[in-house]
Amino acid sequence: MRLSPVLVDADLSPAELQAARLDGEVYDLAGSYCLLGELETPRHRARAVLAGRSPRLIAELGTAAWIWGAVDTLGGLEFAVTPDARARLGPAHHATVREIVYEPGDVTALDGCQVTTPLRTVIEFARSEEPFDPTVAYRLAAIGGFSPHDCLASLESRVGIPSKARGVENLRRLLTP
Repeated sequence: MRLSPVLVDADLSPAELQAARLDGEVYDLAGSYCLLGELETPRHRARAVLAGRSPRLIAELGTAAWIWGAVDTLGGLEFAVTPDARARLGPAHHATVREIVYEPGDVTALDGCQVTTPLRTVIEFARSEEPFDPTVAYRLAAIGGFSPHDCLASLESRVGIPSKARGVENLRRLLTP
């Protein structure tokens, strides 16, 4: 049996995972364990934060930025659900969950885990982050293969999206030196 490159409590018992960590066979990755020798990718990071949780959860904002590799450290876990797929977390999960309506193409699956695309992640940051961090936006644009102009055009074309004006203003600042 080949083990998954990212192990969670559902894969092995906590005692076995701790023993593997003490033996130097795995390292901690966002509360999960990654096998040594595995090249850490967005798929690994997505599984680390979403495996064992409701499949309805979608990683967004800072969690998605960390999964994509645009930020180095994972802060508090930030998830979303669609209005038709509600999910609840117990108080011990220390995560925020928002209800969001996504357009087709805003969410992608990495190793079976749902994550907002780099483009949608920039749009969410532009709409909700104060202060807006242009460095993270540029990194996500490079990872996703789009320009800040593409991101602005995508946001401007959307209707009924909350805080759109703030997002457009933040993205326009990206375009002016």
